[in-house]
Amino acid sequence: MPQKDSIGQKGEEIAKEFLIRKGHEILFVNYRFERKEVDIISLFKNILVFTEVKTRSSFQRGFPEEAVSNVKQQSIKMVADQFLLENPQYSMVRFDIISVVIYQNKLMEIKHFEDAFY
Repeated sequence: MPQKDSIGQKGEEIAKEFLIRKGHEILFVNYRFERKEVDIISLFKNILVFTEVKTRSSFQRGFPEEAVSNVKQQSIKMVADQFLLENPQYSMVRFDIISVVIYQNKLMEIKHFEDAFY
């Protein structure tokens, strides 16, 4: 498995555990619609949360959260729209970003940006 993939998977696992500790109920991980994906779908109180996780091993290419481009945001919204069509019981929705920095296999930083885009 390429290094990039394993760091990304480790970041997603860290983010998932982070959300659980904050009181989120994890509904789906890597939920797909067509060729698009959202990393984590969770329920926090009565809010359905779609979370994009970005993981880096350094700040060389900028902060991880900066990698969530407008194109990526639109992609996540398309997945969310489909999910909501299939699950109309949810009325409150939020889009979050979790930024994870792992250096030499150690968590250096985790930041949670609630309501990061809409």
